[in-house]
Amino acid sequence: MSAGNDLLWRRGAVALAAAAIAAIAGALLRSRGGFDGWTLLHWIGKPLATAILVGLVWREGAAVDARLRRGVLAGLVFSLAGDVLLMLSPRLFVGGLLAFLAAHLCYLRAFTVDTRLFARWLPLGVIGAIGAAILAFLWSGLVPALRGPVIAYVVVLVAMAAQALARWREHPDARTRMAALGGVLFVASDALLAIDRFRAPIAAAPLWVLGSYWAAQWGIAQSVRGGIAQSARGAVAPGAQRQ
Repeated sequence: MSAGNDLLWRRGAVALAAAAIAAIAGALLRSRGGFDGWTLLHWIGKPLATAILVGLVWREGAAVDARLRRGVLAGLVFSLAGDVLLMLSPRLFVGGLLAFLAAHLCYLRAFTVDTRLFARWLPLGVIGAIGAAILAFLWSGLVPALRGPVIAYVVVLVAMAAQALARWREHPDARTRMAALGGVLFVASDALLAIDRFRAPIAAAPLWVLGSYWAAQWGIAQSVRGGIAQSARGAVAPGAQRQ
């Protein structure tokens, strides 16, 4: 990685932290009954933080597998759409859910570029059990119309996080480790969001939900930072990945 590229990511990390802090502060301090300056700060900071990650991944390139980069970039763009939909109105919740479902499908596809789908079964079993436990805890708080979409979302989220962990175990290095951490943090962030929304309010929820969310996205974005070397062990013909 060149010094200039490393500087770009360092500056991106500072900008992401600043935007995330603004979004979290705005969410914590805004008026719940109307629109005020804190709400505006939240509305600016939230999409800006994810947009910064989109820009970092967009500018990354030289040694990165193009399919991996496209998948992560598409996932971040769908995440940005989900951020905006969830931020604007509770009535757009299903739209936001579908946007993030698409994001996880993009990440899942990206993480199969150099690793067979569910190459390691242990991560799938562990994350799957966690996902099932979260669903069981939320179930009574979900209205019937949301149960189907939420089940679909949890299945895809679990698959993405499990694949990120499997990929790290197949190709252990700093970038795959960060992506795996990102997948796990995404599960934690979404679990906190769902519990706060559907079961019981969590004190200072925006701090925990949004903090873990952008940490997750930062980790996943590291997937394209310098690329992942192909190996005979991890290289799989495109047509064989889902056989």
